[in-house]
Amino acid sequence: MNTLKSIGSVAAGFLTVVVLSVGTDAVLEKVGFFPDPSRGLFDTTLLIIAFAYRSLYAVAGGYVTAWTAPANPMKHVKVLGVIGTLAGTAGVVAGWELSQHWYPIALAVTAFPLTWLGGILRSRQSS
Repeated sequence: MNTLKSIGSVAAGFLTVVVLSVGTDAVLEKVGFFPDPSRGLFDTTLLIIAFAYRSLYAVAGGYVTAWTAPANPMKHVKVLGVIGTLAGTAGVVAGWELSQHWYPIALAVTAFPLTWLGGILRSRQSS
């Protein structure tokens, strides 16, 4: 049963990041703030904005994982951080021509430390 709870806590953190990121992107595209995603996103200011909210969501994902972990919350956060880094690395390859190159690289490089920060914030709160 603990294995399922562990998987669930990591999945909850991952879904937090994905749902918030995709949802925010969709809203910003719908209101015309971001261009149609098929055209890519190359405006530096818009990329900084996207990086900022995605960074906050990575922290939130780490927090949720630590909060819902059945035991050893930071172990679960590490797993989420590795998954986030791997997903970010895949994003570098898949999205190389969809934005300025620094953007997907920055997402991949910061995935683990931002997730870790979310776990630390939750750990300090529960202490």
